Amino acid sequence: MYAVVKTGGKQYRISEGEVFRVEKIRGEIGEQVDFNEVLMVSDREKVKIGTPLLPQASVIGEIVRQGKAKKIIVFKQKRRKNYHRKTGHRQQYTEIRIKEIKL
Repeated sequence: MYAVVKTGGKQYRISEGEVFRVEKIRGEIGEQVDFNEVLMVSDREKVKIGTPLLPQASVIGEIVRQGKAKKIIVFKQKRRKNYHRKTGHRQQYTEIRIKEIKL
């Protein structure tokens, strides 16, 4: 069984027991997280697709880790104009383990 959920402006295809990263969600390690914006749920025989959401579906997960991703270097330059800027960015994320997909 798998589901497609929407969080942080992105869509994720997830299944039970899977660990995945999303943009930072408030909460402590071990806390329960509910995803109510479920777009699609599928078991092996049936597929249910929302218009745009499934009102009766939800996904329950547990926060495993809060952290920062690797640094991304952003470099701008204009040739022959003595202009260059170098900055870095580390995106914060939350790692979540899926416990249950409810219909």
